[in-house]
Amino acid sequence: MDLFHQIAGTILLRPYFVAFFLAYFFACTLHLGLKRAFLFAIAGYCIAWAAEYSSIHNGIPYGLYYYIPRTQGRELWVLGIPFMDSMSFVFLSYASYSLALFALSRAIRVGGIYLLENNAIRHSIKVRLLGALFCMCLDVIIDPVALQGSKWFLGQIYGYAEKGFYFGIPISNFIGWFVVGFFLIYALQLIDRFLTAKRARDYFHAVCAWRYLVGPALYLSVVVFNLSVTFVIGEYVLFWTGILVVLLPLALFVLIQRIRLDRAVSDKDIEAHLRDFPEAVIPGKTRAIDRIPRHDEC
Repeated sequence: MDLFHQIAGTILLRPYFVAFFLAYFFACTLHLGLKRAFLFAIAGYCIAWAAEYSSIHNGIPYGLYYYIPRTQGRELWVLGIPFMDSMSFVFLSYASYSLALFALSRAIRVGGIYLLENNAIRHSIKVRLLGALFCMCLDVIIDPVALQGSKWFLGQIYGYAEKGFYFGIPISNFIGWFVVGFFLIYALQLIDRFLTAKRARDYFHAVCAWRYLVGPALYLSVVVFNLSVTFVIGEYVLFWTGILVVLLPLALFVLIQRIRLDRAVSDKDIEAHLRDFPEAVIPGKTRAIDRIPRHDEC
């Protein structure tokens, strides 16, 4: 019963976390499938929890920090770490992975943007590295405002042994986010690769064009949420720093990548997509370009 109360407390105290996690499950299931979404939630949580446990005891990989157990007993904690904190890395890393896919995959305009991803791109180290970088960019916005948790509904849940140079955050924390983000995305790639090699049937993933946009939309939602909190609590320097240092450069990079890659689409790109994802084929169509699903066929 105590565990039930702690889980219920997590839901009541952290509705924003629950909303983001449900959005992850929807996005990942639509994009990759239910099995992959479920397995990554477990694997990702374990990796993130282990990294946090190591950091609060050994300072690796984020640097030495500590949790303030003010809500322990009111929400779920696992060996000194809030459950919601480690689980948040699951949706943050998936959102970063999907944004990296969006930035590196060719696409065509068929009633909107249809991403021509394939297994080689999904499992590539380029996506892993760029996704890890995007994950670190999230931390540039998230951690400084989280450190100001006493000013908003998060509450003061953690602190650093030594104050860092970036709004109180040490550089080791950003390095840690890149490294952990890299391994989280690698874990997702391994899960996807394994199930693909086993030809394991998955459920509830769709072939409609907008399935590729939900993950990047989740990424943007996390950014907007944290920037909004930053503005509301009056941390205006941090707010504009997040926009100028993270949001605008990231948006410009993704836009340039999209324009550059969209101009270079070939029939080989379309065929590679259809080869890896034959469910995208619409019966009765003969040309590869015609077999890409449109919005009204989702």
